[in-house]
Amino acid sequence: MANPRLKEKYFNEIVPALKDKFQYKSIMQVPKLTKISINKGIGAAVADKKLVDVGVDELTLITGQKAVPTKSKNAISNFKLREDMPIGARVTLRGDKMYEFLDRLTSIALPRVRDFRGISDKGFDGRGNYTLGVKEQIIFPEISIEKVAKINGMDITFVTTANTDEESYELLKAFGMPFVNKNN
Repeated sequence: MANPRLKEKYFNEIVPALKDKFQYKSIMQVPKLTKISINKGIGAAVADKKLVDVGVDELTLITGQKAVPTKSKNAISNFKLREDMPIGARVTLRGDKMYEFLDRLTSIALPRVRDFRGISDKGFDGRGNYTLGVKEQIIFPEISIEKVAKINGMDITFVTTANTDEESYELLKAFGMPFVNKNN
């Protein structure tokens, strides 16, 4: 199997560019993407348990890797929520699957968002990680619109080895993340 396109781009183009820009002494200092975590909270799962299975199946389809259900940590009586009830789904991508997902996200899925003008640059956490919220799962071509019973969103977190948000921003921008221009 061939290397993913973005993995080759990272080693051939992004590493030298970031090394020059931030004046790193070694290429080992250049930040890299370590994992992508996708989390899907399904609030209506309290009433209907089948929604969690549907959410797990959808995440598995989108990522190409088996998703797992997430369970509640504590009980909240106002929401009729008990401890250890399934309330969502998550999957963590690393290696080649991570690069392939990032490629599909930036080139196919994000441009399918209605009224898309770019993603916000306000999702950085101060430690070089970035979280992006997606409002509907139907932007992914793997999901058939006819089979979707309920529109659900998801959070996609990009975990990098960058020390600052600026380094992480430049890394993700080099990967092709369509950030909104800051001067607009």
